[in-house]
Amino acid sequence: MTGVILSGGKSARMGMNKAFLEIEGKRLIDRTMLMFRDIFREVILVTNSPLDYLDQDCIIVSDIFKNKGALGGIYTGLFYASCNHAFVSACDMPFINRSFIEHMIEYADRYDIVAPEPSDGLQPLHAIYSKRCLPPIKKLMDMDSLKITGFYRGLKTMVIKEETIKSFDPEGKMFLNVNTQTDFERISSL
Repeated sequence: MTGVILSGGKSARMGMNKAFLEIEGKRLIDRTMLMFRDIFREVILVTNSPLDYLDQDCIIVSDIFKNKGALGGIYTGLFYASCNHAFVSACDMPFINRSFIEHMIEYADRYDIVAPEPSDGLQPLHAIYSKRCLPPIKKLMDMDSLKITGFYRGLKTMVIKEETIKSFDPEGKMFLNVNTQTDFERISSL
C-alpha cells in the first residue's frame, strides 16, 4: 500500500504553511512522514510547493489538475501510486494513530474505500482509496464538484464506526487538525 500525504492547501486561515508547525518539538510534516515511512512501502507527498519539501525522503508530486482542492490531491496521489490502494491523510493531523491505520489496511483488499466515521461525520482525509476511485473522482472534478465524499456512491465502501474508532482513540484526538492559530494553540496543549 502507498501512503499519500496531502500538503497542498493554501493555509489561508493559518497564515503560514501548516506542515511546518511544530508540536512536541517536531514539525507536523516530519511527524507524519516518520510514521508513513514506517508503515508504507511507498510514500507520496502531494504539494504545490515541492521545493519546500526537498528534505523529505519520499516521492514529491504536484497536483495534476490545479485548483481542485483536496479532491485533486487525492486524485494525484492515487494516480502516481504504484500500489492499487493508498492511505490518504492531510499533513495537519498530528495525532494519527498507527494501530488504527493498520486496522484500516486489513480491510483494503475487499473495498474501494475504507473511511472512518466518528460521531461528527466521515473523515475522507484519513481514508484508504483504490485506483478504481480515479474515474469517479475525475468525473466530479470535470463538473467542478469538489466535495470529497461526492464520488463514494457506487463504490464498495467500508465505514468504520465510532465504537471501533474509540477502541483505538479513547481521547478522541486522532482526527484533530490544525486550521487556525486557535486550533494550533488548543492542540499544542493536549
